[in-house]
Amino acid sequence: MLIRQSAEDYFETIYMLKQKNGSVRAIDVVNELGFSKPTVSVAMKKFRENGFVTVDEDGHIELTAAGLAIAKKTFEKHSVISEMLMMLGVPEEIALEDACRMEHGLSDESFEAMKKHLEMAKSMEK
Repeated sequence: MLIRQSAEDYFETIYMLKQKNGSVRAIDVVNELGFSKPTVSVAMKKFRENGFVTVDEDGHIELTAAGLAIAKKTFEKHSVISEMLMMLGVPEEIALEDACRMEHGLSDESFEAMKKHLEMAKSMEK
């Protein structure tokens, strides 16, 4: 299955909600992303069928190892990009929005270079 931006957004959202609330249900994803219940339901069905999430009998969503790997990578990209933009003086709200758009199209090579540069910049601040 080709992982599209929308799937990355879903997985990242599930990951963040799980960290924040301890459990995630479809309604939490609906509220967080602002999508309709049917849209989220269809997406969850597709993700279940492709092995990215499991949903128990109470409706709690869990990322599988494959879904979690994508979520963590997307979340890390978002965090690094937004932090770098804020270090450059971009206001936090704008940096977070821009990071959402940038995280999906960024190559692994460029991301690793940005991450390395950010780590160096942070170590020089100390």
